[in-house]
Amino acid sequence: MFKKYGILGLLLIVFAQVNFFLKIELFSSWYFPIVWFGYILLLDAIVYRIAKNSLITNRLHQFLFLILLSIIFWWIYEFFNLSLGNWQYASANTLTSPFVNIFTILKASLSFATVLPAIAETYELISSIHFLDHFKLKSKHRITKKFLYIMIAIGIFTFITPILFSTYFFPVVWMAFFFILDPINYLAKEPSIISHLKDRKLLVPISLFIAGTITGFFWEFWNYHAVIKWYYNIPFIENIPIIGYKIFEMPLLGYLGYGPFAFSLYSMYHFTGTLHKEEKILEKKIKRVFS
Repeated sequence: MFKKYGILGLLLIVFAQVNFFLKIELFSSWYFPIVWFGYILLLDAIVYRIAKNSLITNRLHQFLFLILLSIIFWWIYEFFNLSLGNWQYASANTLTSPFVNIFTILKASLSFATVLPAIAETYELISSIHFLDHFKLKSKHRITKKFLYIMIAIGIFTFITPILFSTYFFPVVWMAFFFILDPINYLAKEPSIISHLKDRKLLVPISLFIAGTITGFFWEFWNYHAVIKWYYNIPFIENIPIIGYKIFEMPLLGYLGYGPFAFSLYSMYHFTGTLHKEEKILEKKIKRVFS
């Protein structure tokens, strides 16, 4: 059975694609949520058709939570970009009245709400095909606390250096949260990339990397003809032959960043579970003190 919302998703994608050329307002200004919620609905319906289980149909609360976290996560990256200046939006509303500011924030948040669900749905589609199920490392690797602390130290380095030296270290910002949070998730016994590698299972890491890259390609593809779009300011890379060649607005080398970005989102998402677990532990300690 193919869910009806999947047909709606396909129609939204087709409409947005046609409107890139017709540029009918207000739809042109709202293309991002239109096309990406279309993408999300379509992929979820395909996943359900294949696996008889999907986020929207079977795990709606998780899907809605992904939307909320997606808004929060991407605003964090927007604040990073205040220092980095690596991307800027064309035709963005620059009026200064309080109403316009609030409206612009809400409109941007609706677009940001699609980032994490889009990668999650792409990941679920890749997982539902099962062609990566048997990919495993040849030998197990011992995970030591020293290794975890080194990862966290690298994460702090990749968190700070893009802010202080953005010209040379801006790409590492996409891996900062992975290096910081994934070891913490591992120690808290929450899902982590480290635990998958420890168990020699490559399904999740490879699927995530591919999902991030595929989603990144479509981000750039649908951005290219958009009215409200983003441009990149990437120092020195754009002038390097081959790797600086642009596919849409993104230099070729930049596409390698979407896989690590998916790792960071995965770590950020499961870190919310770690926080929830720590909150419960704290509640128990408080009860013991006052009991």
